[in-house]
Amino acid sequence: MSTGSGADSAPAPTAHDSTARTRKPSTFSSLKIRNYRLFFTGQVVSNTGTWMQRIAQDWLVLSLTGSAMAVGITTALQFLPMLLFGLYGGVLVDRLPKRPLLFFTQSAMGLTGLALATLTLTGHVQVWHVYLTAFLMGLVTVVDNPARQTFVSEMVGKDQLANAVSLNSANFQSARLIGPAVAGVAIAAVGSGYAFLFNGLSFIAPLASLALMRTSELHKVEIAPRGKGQLKEGLRYVAGRPDLIWPIVLVGFIGTFGFNFPIWLSAFADDVFHAGPGTYGLLNSLMAAGSLAGALLAARRGTARLRILVGAAMIFGLLEVVAAMAPSFWLFAVLLVPLGVFGLTVNVTANSSIQMATDPLMRGRVMALFMMVFTGGTPVGAPLVGWVTDTYGVRVGMATGGLVALLAATGVGLMLARVGDLRLRLGWHRGHPHVRFVPREQMATAA
Repeated sequence: MSTGSGADSAPAPTAHDSTARTRKPSTFSSLKIRNYRLFFTGQVVSNTGTWMQRIAQDWLVLSLTGSAMAVGITTALQFLPMLLFGLYGGVLVDRLPKRPLLFFTQSAMGLTGLALATLTLTGHVQVWHVYLTAFLMGLVTVVDNPARQTFVSEMVGKDQLANAVSLNSANFQSARLIGPAVAGVAIAAVGSGYAFLFNGLSFIAPLASLALMRTSELHKVEIAPRGKGQLKEGLRYVAGRPDLIWPIVLVGFIGTFGFNFPIWLSAFADDVFHAGPGTYGLLNSLMAAGSLAGALLAARRGTARLRILVGAAMIFGLLEVVAAMAPSFWLFAVLLVPLGVFGLTVNVTANSSIQMATDPLMRGRVMALFMMVFTGGTPVGAPLVGWVTDTYGVRVGMATGGLVALLAATGVGLMLARVGDLRLRLGWHRGHPHVRFVPREQMATAA
């Protein structure tokens, strides 16, 4: 695999790749693979349970303490392990076989949900129990997240990787639409404890899917041998690959500053539009619907090029600034749908392009760094964005996040063009404006 970089992230095409690209991509093509179909089905159930627990967890903490800050502490504790130990999780994932590792992590997550359910249903739960459970869940996620990300390539192979990553995101966003709604009904009817119980039991589904897989149909992937300095080796590997480091930098900026929608949507619903929790739920649903559409479009596209990543990130930042200034509720609400589309496109395209460009022996460490930067920035960015929002208002706070995303996308696009010795070409194609990066030699020939 070449270590060079250009506007596109894919390695040199083979004859097979060229043939594959000429076929019309299918949105659900990865689901034709039995092992991935089992995995996908198990994740539908457990993702729904995870979203139920998130909602019930926040509601329980608020009920126990009456403090929004306590809810923020719970969220920070759940993301903090990824920030602190994410890279070490990647080293473990590269050293260990993924399927047995996922048996362990998925079982551990199920047990944490059952433990919290037991404490809540018996009336013994205290806020420190929730803090501890959130932190333990975060610790397991340090290993589970990169293991699940990298196991996808073993199930579907390289040709279907981009499609499978997109469908994973569609899976997660579907659960994001269903889980909170089910959690709301469950909490109102029987209490938070039963939402935790459902989440704990929901992990039976992915465990069953792992058990039913045919190991003979998995794509063989080398396991990195144990050795000293593997963490530094992973960082050096990424640092020497512009086609990896710059997408990770871009995702880091957007994840830290541009994805603080829980802060902004609640503030818009309450402070700007003077509406209640129902409106807040509607805004979240519109965002999730856009994200689901973005995931399905990415699955349909079937490619993961860096120019798509940069372009989607620029549009995402611009839409965020425009939405922040929207004068009416319905204009703001409508803009959340394309925001979800392009925000999810950024995430999926970065994820799949980085996986396809990474040596399989390094994939666990690289994906751990990707997830650490993307989700680990939350404990850092959320307080800062929250302070800007409290001090200057939610419109300024959201516009600032969008501006950071737009500037980061522009900077990363220019750096990738410089590394690949590319120039910007503007023109018309079939009656429409066409913007693309081309090699300098091609520009000189055209001139």
